[in-house]
Formats: sequence, structure tokens, C-alpha cells
Amino acid sequence: MNRNFYIDLASKGLRMPIGSDLVLKEKADHAQRILNGRLLGEVIVETAQRFNTPLAFPLMDLTVEKEWLVALLGIAKDNIKEWHFEKNPSPEDLAVVRQGLHENKHLTPRIQANCDAIKYVAQNSTYLPVGMSIGPFSMMTTLLSDPITAVYMAGTGATAQEDEEVGMVETALEMSIAIILKSIRMQLEHGAKAICVCEPAANKVYISPMQLESGSDIFDRFVLDYNKKVRNLLAEYDADLIFHDCGELVDTMVSKFNALDPAILSLGSSRKIWEDAGLVNESSVLFGNLPTKKFYSDRDITKEQVREQTLSLLENMKKTGHPFILGSECDVLSVPGATATIMEKIEAMLTVK
Repeated sequence: MNRNFYIDLASKGLRMPIGSDLVLKEKADHAQRILNGRLLGEVIVETAQRFNTPLAFPLMDLTVEKEWLVALLGIAKDNIKEWHFEKNPSPEDLAVVRQGLHENKHLTPRIQANCDAIKYVAQNSTYLPVGMSIGPFSMMTTLLSDPITAVYMAGTGATAQEDEEVGMVETALEMSIAIILKSIRMQLEHGAKAICVCEPAANKVYISPMQLESGSDIFDRFVLDYNKKVRNLLAEYDADLIFHDCGELVDTMVSKFNALDPAILSLGSSRKIWEDAGLVNESSVLFGNLPTKKFYSDRDITKEQVREQTLSLLENMKKTGHPFILGSECDVLSVPGATATIMEKIEAMLTVK
């Protein structure tokens, strides 16, 4: 797509939360809707209408690709979030995953519903259909019991032949990128014009800043190289990358994201985004980064503080001259008993002048 589309939205002062979960949870049948593409698509369209944005963002559920992987491996899926490999998967395991993806085996209801929802948005609205995927590095961290140590060892130069844990990282990354590319391709073929790739684990907890400073290429090999595969796939479909990382980052990491050339770079509230403007290419719109994870509680942030932070963020970003869309630091999740409080604060961020 023409990158000026997003820059134009920024110049017009677009503000938006990523809020499909809020609208979904208003529905009495929300548990069924996430499995029905048409009904889920209706929620996504309603969310774009509610918050007056041309970008139709889906749910930011980062478990759907892992669920499909577990199904392909023939593993019981009672507790997908907590499941991880106990040992390095074999080459045969990797081959099973790749062949299963090629044959569309064990396609989960969530994957299918997400694709059908994108198709609904594309065919029944004028909103830009946005797809969603976990990033390959972040997915890898959900597959290992101790990814921090394994990634650190790889950062020291240890190879898969020398260290079994490094081997697990590399195999898990290969499985992750295989299923992510398949998931994204399906979404693109159903009409997505942009994909939001979520890499919250690509941060200073999982990747040592000291190793980066000493010249390690671990961030390039394990984060950028795999996400470049995603970027190349999007280019095949003339679709755009919306890259989201709400993790704790150092400046070097933010600068390195330029290699992915995202249309939109979404960062968490831990960053002073007006300072990041000097690190990010002008062609990438910055998005964020109000602390919406705290909106459910007046003890964490009041409506007045939301107004103050909104105005401060707008003022500071205006000084930079960098294209900017004010939004949520992540998806805004519905919290039982706190819906009214959350919505009041979203209204404040969208309307304060």
C-alpha cells in the first residue's frame, strides 16, 4: 500500500485504542463469537465505528498460533499457555509441523474464525482490514521453560551443537516462523491489507543489553532476521507491517527496528516516545503509548491523569515533527467490573483538547 495513507492519518490527528476485546466482551455470546468469523467480523467493524478509526484491528490474542502448533504435534491442549517443550524437538517433529501446515492439517477454529473475520471486514465495510500475529521470537519464548538462559547462551556464541538449550531455541524459532508465515499468508489471502506483528518478548529481559553493547548479533539473528521473513511475505501481497513491541527496550533495539521498515511502529508506555522519534525513520508512523494497561484502576491512573498524559504526549510529539498516532500501549482488555472506568478513560484520551 501507499505509505502516505498512514502518514496522512497521523497528520489528521488520528487517535485510537486497540479495543476489539472491549466491544467483544459487551456481547452476551462473546465466547461463541470468537469462533464465528462473521460475528467476530461484526465486532471488529463495530470497534472501528465506535472509536472512529479507519483501521479495523482484530483481537490481539497471541495464543492462536501456538494452539495450532500444539495440535499439529498431536499434543493434548488443556493448558496451552503453560505448555512447553521438555527437550529439543527432533528434525522429524519440525518436518511434521511443516508438512501439516502445507496440507492445512488440524486447522483450529480460532485460526479459521480470525481469517473469516478479516474477509467479513474486507467485504462488508470500508475499513482497512488488519490481521494479527504473534512475532516469531515471542512465540519461541512460550515454547521453552527457560528461554532467557538459552538466548543468553546463544548470545555468548554457543551453538546448537555445543548447547542443547541453544538448539531448542533455534528449533522453536523455526517452528514458530513456519506457523506464523502460514497464519499470516492465510489472513492476507482473506483480505488483510496490513498485519500487526506483536513481539513483546523482544526486550531487555530476554536479550541482554550488555551483549548488544559488546557487539553480539543475537538481536539481529533471533529477532530481526525472522521478522524480515514476515516483512518479505507482506511485500509479496503489497501489505504493510504494523510492528508492536510493548516490552522494556533499550535504544539500540528501537533503532534496529528500522531494518524492518514498519509502516507503523507501536511501543509501550515504558518508552519516552518523543525521544524515540529521533531513532525511528520518518517513513514509520509512531503509535502509542498511553498506559492503557492501567485504565481499569483509578488507583493506577485517574481520568484526569489520562487527560494530562494525552495532552503532554501530543505536545511532545508535535515538537518532534515525526508522524504520530496517539493510541493505546497495547490492546485494551476488558476487565470485569471495570468496563465503565476503562471506557471513561478511553473517551478522555480520544476527546481532550
